[in-house]
Amino acid sequence: MQQVLKAIIRLILPLLIRLEVVGKENLPQEGPYILVINHLSVFDPPVLLVVCPHKIRAFAAAKHRRNPLYAPLLMMADSIWVRRGEVDRQALREALETLRRREVLGMAPEGTRARGVYALQKGKTGAAYLATRADVPIVPVGLTGTEKVKENFPRLRRTTVRVVIGEPFRLPESGRVRGPKLDEYTELIMRRIAALLPEAYRGVYA
Repeated sequence: MQQVLKAIIRLILPLLIRLEVVGKENLPQEGPYILVINHLSVFDPPVLLVVCPHKIRAFAAAKHRRNPLYAPLLMMADSIWVRRGEVDRQALREALETLRRREVLGMAPEGTRARGVYALQKGKTGAAYLATRADVPIVPVGLTGTEKVKENFPRLRRTTVRVVIGEPFRLPESGRVRGPKLDEYTELIMRRIAALLPEAYRGVYA
């Protein structure tokens, strides 16, 4: 179903945005890997689906399961439902299984969309936990412009959206990493994302 969704997005997206992609050569030729992004708007996932040549399984807030607009689209995208604000072990198991199948996992380590100033918020440890447990590379991605699509579309203006893909990297260790080490590795991940963004988007990682 995700291929069908991608085809639909490829038709619609050019009506809304002008897409600029930098560093596409940094995407691995195959999975498994974790794609980590800064999260600005609901348009981030469609943009990534178009840019990435691989199937991406990403987390989606469980509250959207009842949303008549979002739910069908998220199901077509084969999303992993996650309960925000708690440790959702079922979602973590599903994410690890995705990586064991040598697929791509998409994550926004902030855990939610940026609001107001649209700058990076403090990252949560989920991405570091999964990367160390699965021992897979991480590919950082910096997005800019998607937060302006909703504002520009009613004015019949296309928005320039820029996607910068950084070089894949691995965390210093793998296995059952816990506590302060996960915090340290989360900081490392967020700094990699921040390095791909203009200063105004870096937030607490400026």
